[in-house]
Amino acid sequence: MKDEILDMYFNRQMKQKEIADNLQISKYKVSRIVSKDNRYVEEKERRKKQNKIKHEKLKKEQVYRKRKDDQIDYEVMKLLHIQSSIEMSSRKSISNKAFREWNSSAYKYNPKAKKYYLRKEITAGFDVPKIIKS
Repeated sequence: MKDEILDMYFNRQMKQKEIADNLQISKYKVSRIVSKDNRYVEEKERRKKQNKIKHEKLKKEQVYRKRKDDQIDYEVMKLLHIQSSIEMSSRKSISNKAFREWNSSAYKYNPKAKKYYLRKEITAGFDVPKIIKS
């Protein structure tokens, strides 16, 4: 069994937990056998380096994905800003429908009445439409 554990750890590059599960023995027993071998320190350092490289690679990929997502969010926001600027600059006053679209979270739709109602928890001035027909 000892030779099999050493073979799995050093030659097949299995983790101690995997070996213990595979042989149905405790991880502690595997650890004792492996750590007594003279190759253990060198193998442990090699695995540390390998994991560090893997971690750095994953970290770079995560940063790349985050930057890409941020760029997409920025582009969407930029387009919305341009669209809003165009709509607002075309008229002196804003339509109720456009106001509701820009402030969609402030309104609740009532399907029976087919109208949008300003939410009760929102305090608004006199110029804000309270009810908007859909």
